Amino acid sequence: MGAAEETQQEDVLFERRGHLGIVTLNRPKAVNALNAGMVKAMLQQLTDWADDDAVATVLVRGAGDRGLCAGGDIVAIYEDMLHGGSATAEFWADEYRLNALISHYPKPYVAFMDGLVLGGGVGVSAHGSVRVVTERTRTGMPETTIGFVPDVGGTLLLSRAPGETGTHAALTGAHLTGADALFLGLADHFVPSENLPALAEALENSTAEAAVERFAQTAPDSALAVQRDWIDAAYAQDDAEEIVRSLRDAGGEAAAAADTIGAKSPTSVKVALESLRRVRGLTLEEALDQEYRVGLRCLSGPDFREGIRAQVVDKDRNPQWKPATLADVHKSDVEGYFAPLGDRELGLSANPVQSSPVQSS
Repeated sequence: MGAAEETQQEDVLFERRGHLGIVTLNRPKAVNALNAGMVKAMLQQLTDWADDDAVATVLVRGAGDRGLCAGGDIVAIYEDMLHGGSATAEFWADEYRLNALISHYPKPYVAFMDGLVLGGGVGVSAHGSVRVVTERTRTGMPETTIGFVPDVGGTLLLSRAPGETGTHAALTGAHLTGADALFLGLADHFVPSENLPALAEALENSTAEAAVERFAQTAPDSALAVQRDWIDAAYAQDDAEEIVRSLRDAGGEAAAAADTIGAKSPTSVKVALESLRRVRGLTLEEALDQEYRVGLRCLSGPDFREGIRAQVVDKDRNPQWKPATLADVHKSDVEGYFAPLGDRELGLSANPVQSSPVQSS
């Protein structure tokens, strides 16, 4: 191979410079939202590079100046739901396999979490070994806003955050700064965005550790860390209605969080909370299997489709949730989201990626 070789596909670019393999998500007008083709291509290329001695480090970045990745292509998911949702189920299966591969990748996997890094964007970055945020980072798992639940291993990541800060992030769907991401454990290093091109160049011939050490700086303070006292107190409950009551009683920023949760899908809020409680102590593969069960149930329910319609399709920002209140979402309804899928199970935990990092399903 030459010093710089490139394989080009329309939506994702693969390139090698020196001993660095570069993945560039290449849908800048859609903030590099992931589609099925991108995920399949990444699975194949990362599998190939894992066994390629010419590649020592992998870098994942986004094209354009708006962000690494705004998540999965929810317009495509919406259109697929209108026709049964089978393509989305296949997309998630590949996406979750990709998340698992990244988590166990045998080489340094560097993610530039610059600009927007939401939902599926967290999945292709926060499971990596070298996660870089900037002053422009706006990250989070905003799924409850569209009648869905955090996935791509996000429930596991947020369950491991300090105290109940991950629960707060999941239920409110808040956009978080780079400093917040560091506090939550979603990232490792802070590098000013203007230095990312130089860092990428350094990665071509230096070790990831040495390159990042040259450019990393002290991050600003995390606003989320400052709010931890009231967050830990209010979200200690395992009941969503109790959490909202506690937030309202606390007043101020906590009451504002209660209002935010009140605008989300009540079903999504309760299922997200239950997901975070159930995922504690699980492996990533077990967490992804659980998220897949929940995701398929969301595909067949009313709120996911309605949430995308209200936010992205019609853009009236006025979703009509069913049921409409937390009180109307019963425990049995929530438990149904976690029931086994039978022969539709994803089955990652039965065949964990870590047993063979270069294997793709």
